[in-house]
Amino acid sequence: MPVTVGPSRRSGALVLDGMAERHDVTGPTLSLVTSWRDSASQQAQDDLDRLLNAALPFAQQMLDKNGKFYPYGVGLTDGGDSEMLAGWTGDEHPPSDQVLSLLLDGARQRSSTLTAVALVADVRANGGDAIRVEMEHRDGPVMTVLLAYKKRRFGRGVEYGDLSAGAAEPRVW
Repeated sequence: MPVTVGPSRRSGALVLDGMAERHDVTGPTLSLVTSWRDSASQQAQDDLDRLLNAALPFAQQMLDKNGKFYPYGVGLTDGGDSEMLAGWTGDEHPPSDQVLSLLLDGARQRSSTLTAVALVADVRANGGDAIRVEMEHRDGPVMTVLLAYKKRRFGRGVEYGDLSAGAAEPRVW
């Protein structure tokens, strides 16, 4: 049973309690994450909240405007700034897995100057479409957040479901 993620008390921010093909998320990818906040520092918690709030709106904007998006990343620097991360394969329409691989390689190369990183992709999960945000903090917390969505008929936008979060394996640090 995944943990539900809801709005915070801070001005609508979300807090955790591409134009390319989608990746299929198969198998038991999300597991119950009930106490990650119990073991994470307050700074790591705040960083991951900020990271999710920086990463998710761009995916929603691209889905609302284009109905799809290429994978991208967001990094938090040691100085506290957020940066958008992109991967270029040289192809105009690269496979999503190639873009994600480039993003992961880039995050690993920059791991000494980043505090946290999120990789965002358009995926199939639990029988439907979802935005997947894989978040990792160098102090330990690692998780995957899914935001289910459905495209409305006749190109009338996108309807978003609930967020869910689950444990993940470290890939950057």
